[in-house]
Amino acid sequence: MTARILLVDDETPILDLVRGYLEREGYGVSTAMDGPAGLELARSELPDLIVLDVMLPGLDGFEVLRQIRAFSDAYVLMLTARADEVDRIVGLSVGADDYLVKPFSPRELVARVKALLRRPRSSERDLPTKVGTLVVDPARRTVTVRAVPVLLTATEFDILAMLARDPGVVLSRAQLLHTVWGPAFADDDHLVDVHIANVRRKLGEGFIETVRGVGYKLVDH
Repeated sequence: MTARILLVDDETPILDLVRGYLEREGYGVSTAMDGPAGLELARSELPDLIVLDVMLPGLDGFEVLRQIRAFSDAYVLMLTARADEVDRIVGLSVGADDYLVKPFSPRELVARVKALLRRPRSSERDLPTKVGTLVVDPARRTVTVRAVPVLLTATEFDILAMLARDPGVVLSRAQLLHTVWGPAFADDDHLVDVHIANVRRKLGEGFIETVRGVGYKLVDH
């Protein structure tokens, strides 16, 4: 099926340009020009991926993303007019999967969209993994701790599922980047660190152990 993409940006030239590039790739595209309209379309259409500007009228992109994460695990690519590290960290910490700084190349945006949508999904044959009180079910893409559901974004789940394949085995940041984000992100260790911090916060401390200078592993807790 054709992937559905939602573009939310208040600049008409950017919307028209990006929409044209994405539609030429065969994607179905919807657009919104302010935060409330983008939030409503995300709720009604449940897109596979959302391209979301930070600076929006009505609600800013961070608040829109916070509310979207209450009902959707769609991949989210955030657009920001600032290369500020603060924007990047805040965007990732509220559930974004990637970000681009304006001005950007439409071809780079399309490449990043493709990379996000190509992420490997778990096979229906995959069995749940139990690590202490944590249960990760790849087939259903669900996570529970002490039988209580834990809501993760798509990226957060993909990271945890990788770690859960071999509990106790250390995975490097490079391994996580290559598998979850793809080869184009090979030099961005910070993406892994921020998402690991998000997963730890949601699971509770103790499940993911840092192996200094190497990477991360999932442990019994």
